[in-house]
Formats: sequence, C-alpha cells, structure tokens
Amino acid sequence: MNLDINDDMTASRSPKPSYITLPRVNHPLPLMLDFLDQHFSRVGRDVWLERLQASKICDELGRVVDESTPYRINARLSYYREVKRETRIPFQERTLYEDENILLADKPHFLPVTPTGTAVNECLLYRLVKRTGNKQLVPVHRLDRETAGLVLFSKRPETRKFYFELFRLGRINKQYEAVASVPRDTTQTQWLIESRIEASGRWILCHNVPGEINARSSITMLESGDRLARFLLSPITGKTHQLRLHMGLIGSQILHDKFYPELLPKPASVDYSRPLQLLAKHLVFTDPVSGIKHQFESEQSLSAWQSITP
Repeated sequence: MNLDINDDMTASRSPKPSYITLPRVNHPLPLMLDFLDQHFSRVGRDVWLERLQASKICDELGRVVDESTPYRINARLSYYREVKRETRIPFQERTLYEDENILLADKPHFLPVTPTGTAVNECLLYRLVKRTGNKQLVPVHRLDRETAGLVLFSKRPETRKFYFELFRLGRINKQYEAVASVPRDTTQTQWLIESRIEASGRWILCHNVPGEINARSSITMLESGDRLARFLLSPITGKTHQLRLHMGLIGSQILHDKFYPELLPKPASVDYSRPLQLLAKHLVFTDPVSGIKHQFESEQSLSAWQSITP
C-alpha cells in the first residue's frame, strides 16, 4: 500500500521540550543560527531562523534566545520539536502487559519509539502518554522505526534505574525474528558473529571496522526456501543497527532493508506493503523490583514468510 505524503497530514508540536547543551567549540564562537543549522542540518536554516525570531528557544534560565544571542558554552537550550505537516502512521500499537512499574507495548512497523525527523507526535511514546495519561513514561530501550515488536517502558521515576540496569548489565534476553536472503554458506545454520561497530559518519549509518570487538550476535537459521530464509537473532550487545550489520557478515540481507548494504534514496511516498522483515519477538527477564520472571512474546508475525509458506 502506497500512501501519498500529502494524505492525512496535520501540523504537530511535541508535548515535551527537547534540550541541547552547547558544546565547547573553537574560537571564534559561532552565531547561534549557524550552530543550530550545522548541528541539525536536516531541519533547515530557515526553520531555525523562524524559531529564533518567534522566541521559541530558551536557555536554562528561561531567557529567550534569538539570532543575536551570543554563543555560550554549556548553555542548555530548550525548544519544542514541531513540523508543519506530520503524517499519521496507519498502524496501531498494543499494550501486552502493565503493572505498577512497567508497561510493555507491541510496536508496529514504521512507528518510531520517540520523536525523530518529521515524526513528532506520531511515535509510540506520545501515543502511549496520550492514551494512559502518564507523562512519566520513558522507554527503557529502543527499536528502529522500521522494526516491529516489543518495547519496554518504565512508568515511575522511583524504580526506573533498575530497569535501565537490566539492559546495561545484559540481564535481559532479547530475541528477534527475521526474514532475509539465504546466506552464503547454506550448509551452516548457526553463527556467533563478533565485530567492532562504529558510526560511519554518513547520517545514522554504522559499519563494521577493524579493532576490539564491541558487538556480538547469535544467529540461527530456522528454515529456508529457494531465496529467503527465516532466522532467530539474539543480540548479546546492543549497538545501533547491529543485527542488520551482522546479517551482512554471513552474506544475508534482511528483506526490505533500505539502509544496508546500501542506503536507498528516500521515496516520495511511503510503501506500507514492504515493512522491514525484522521483529522483536521475545523478551525474557526477572523483574528487578517484583522478582517476577517475565516471558513476553509479540503477537505480530512477519508477513513475508507467511506469504511463501503453505
């Protein structure tokens, strides 16, 4: 299904402010407009100029920042993300579990977890805040916009650190399902992939580079056909785009991946019939507050594999 970018669009403003701390830079210090334009190049210089002239940016003391305000190292600026036209994502998330401390959501493809790019209110976080009325909701981890599946949220600041610790210390088991091209070695069905992943300097893309290992994934091929195979992926670490990059190291590409192995041009319209075939399927952990052993499973499945299996 193609959706024209002009369909179902409305002006949108984030309900919560975003912040940036001005970094130390070499002299001469830049003009405020020049810094914002360079740091957020995808937003556009005209947009930042309009925000500065409309008194939409403040510093940590609540003072308005405009284009004449001198650059001040360590100043903390606040602003509200806004777009003139935001497309409604025509898929609905589901809440699979909720207790006093956590909420578990099943995210559809195409919906970002938090505001990003032109997505402001059309993100999982703000949809859940609007539905539950809980402005204290915070995602404990992230999924790419293109990836569907389980996302864990903290509901209370008092217990939040314990859930962040689960991920930081690797005390949570995550498993993904993927439909991807058949790997180079069709006789092998299991891999432990280890590499060093760093930002490539090209937008949000990353790449594997020589050096000390900082990313590990376990990959199992569950079944295969002539061109495609179904995989179970278990990230041992949590680097950006880790699973996509590690699938590439076995000679396989996740179906409908627009980033790897080659960044494809941004289309004029969104094709909702070709979601990335990657799903955060399982989440297993012992609740650090209640002691309950949780075993969660996404209610979604990957459409590509269903379409080629009897």
